[in-house]
Amino acid sequence: MAHDHGHHDHVHEHHGHGHVHAASTRALALAFFINLAFTLVEVIGGWWSGSIAVLTDAFHDAGDCLVLGAAWYLQHVATRGRDAEYSYGYGRYSMLGGWLTSVVLIAGAIGMLVVTVPRLWQPTTPNAVGMIGIAVFGLVMNGFAAWKLHGGGTLNERGAYLHLLEDVLGWAAVLVGGVLIHFTNWTIIDPLLSIGISCFILFNALQTLRKGTGILMQRTPGSLDMQEVRTRLMAIPHVKDLHDQHTWTLDGSLIIHTVHLVVADVDLPAALRLKATAREVLTSLGIHHATIELEWAGEDCGLQHH
Repeated sequence: MAHDHGHHDHVHEHHGHGHVHAASTRALALAFFINLAFTLVEVIGGWWSGSIAVLTDAFHDAGDCLVLGAAWYLQHVATRGRDAEYSYGYGRYSMLGGWLTSVVLIAGAIGMLVVTVPRLWQPTTPNAVGMIGIAVFGLVMNGFAAWKLHGGGTLNERGAYLHLLEDVLGWAAVLVGGVLIHFTNWTIIDPLLSIGISCFILFNALQTLRKGTGILMQRTPGSLDMQEVRTRLMAIPHVKDLHDQHTWTLDGSLIIHTVHLVVADVDLPAALRLKATAREVLTSLGIHHATIELEWAGEDCGLQHH
């Protein structure tokens, strides 16, 4: 594979290097295996205790297994950086993993709601002590996995950590529900908890899906004020106009920008200074990778009307 080590080859530097990659890959792998083993225990425990809330949270954890598995694999893939086939590197794969997982979670959450809503009128009595036991186990296991990923700096680790934190909250809810059922015998709490967890999964998955779709469709990042970008670039001396300004994000964190600046009355040294100033302006606005083309007034770049 041919590697591009050109002057602007900093597209992947935000992922960290060497030992950082190894440590984050290990942390993600550990979190994945903890979650996988625990999901299997939950499914058996949910079936044994007869609690639909435990089964719903087991499904939530299964979804997080997909997220963690994808993050673990993609953390490994990201170490490749750029190559001849992927000139921007492999960063977008991590976002794609989250996007596909969201689709699975949305379908599953709707399925859970279809099963659970009728139970509001005919709630079964779950084994409350079993619910409490599984919830405590869930809190400990997910809490440990979240703790292992707490200090992670990469986008992958941060996403995985937040997913595990959601799981901790889910199991805290199941624990409270189990205690209430044990002492009050309000069996309707079980399907209500399940519906609450399903709606929570749906809301988060739809948010991720919306964000991921925006990235895939090269939507302008919401963190950028494009009018300010234009104003700041136009304020640079000798810049008369600008066009073909495109901004998108590679993976949700790395922002890429291309622009044509129309300049007048500049020689080569002044043009180089102008370009350096434009790059500084764009960096200060949060753009990580800028491609700037200079055009002299009256020049036809062939893209004016595109």
